[in-house]
Amino acid sequence: MTTEANGAGVTEQALASLRGTADPRLRELLTGLVRHLHDFARETRLTQEEWERAIAFLTATGQTCTDTRQEFILLSDVLGLSMLVETVGGHHAPGATESTVLGPFHMTESPVRALGDDIDLVGAGEPCVVSGRVLSEDGTPLPGAVVDVWQADDKGFYDVQQPGVQPTGNGRGLFTADTEGRFWFRTCVPAPYPIPTDGPVGGLLRATGRHPYRPAHIHFIATAEGHTPVTTHIFVAGGDYLDSDAVFAVKESLVQDFAQTDDPSLAREFGVPNPFRHARFDLVLERAA
Repeated sequence: MTTEANGAGVTEQALASLRGTADPRLRELLTGLVRHLHDFARETRLTQEEWERAIAFLTATGQTCTDTRQEFILLSDVLGLSMLVETVGGHHAPGATESTVLGPFHMTESPVRALGDDIDLVGAGEPCVVSGRVLSEDGTPLPGAVVDVWQADDKGFYDVQQPGVQPTGNGRGLFTADTEGRFWFRTCVPAPYPIPTDGPVGGLLRATGRHPYRPAHIHFIATAEGHTPVTTHIFVAGGDYLDSDAVFAVKESLVQDFAQTDDPSLAREFGVPNPFRHARFDLVLERAA
């Protein structure tokens, strides 16, 4: 195949047009993007019709985004790109809590809540207590650390998916750790759920024969002064889809036991009926460079 036939001249011109980019990192990113996109088109012998369909798909993806829905993040998630970026672009010290994807539902601010509050405002699910500590990588407690929490309900829906059905802020809370770095809150055991399939990403999953389900989990963002924030989940041990998460986000260290607990005194202390489910784990943050 000649240079003109394979479009190498076009690629050279496009790359040359980027050489004057003042920001060296931007120049590096755009150069890599153009090179790989052009190689992809050559390798797959991309047709004009296929290119137009791809443009239409991306346009529809953008048009599906709203203040409470991020279809582009969803697309990145199901292609494994979100998890890849987190893996190659992130880092954590040995023993620090592993991070995972943000997901498309961190679209509203979590309401500030007191330690021990119930974030399950509907009260239809199986009662659960989540407790733990926020620690530095050397095990030192981090008093005043902020823990942002959000989750689906016991039927697998987030509040932003059911306006008028779930109260605003259901399944969400912003907690401040106590003087010993401890946090705890009441909720319900989350359910596995399908990611939204009524948009372009759902069409992509159907076209590729993939299921849309995520294993049951609770999201966290933990921050503390002098430390690198961590965005993570805890997954309910023993649940479905742990080995086939639609967004590839499960890490073994994040699978936690939501233990069945029969302890009347502890139930009274937490303000939940006995017996109840109890997940205990620590969020360990890396010291900032």
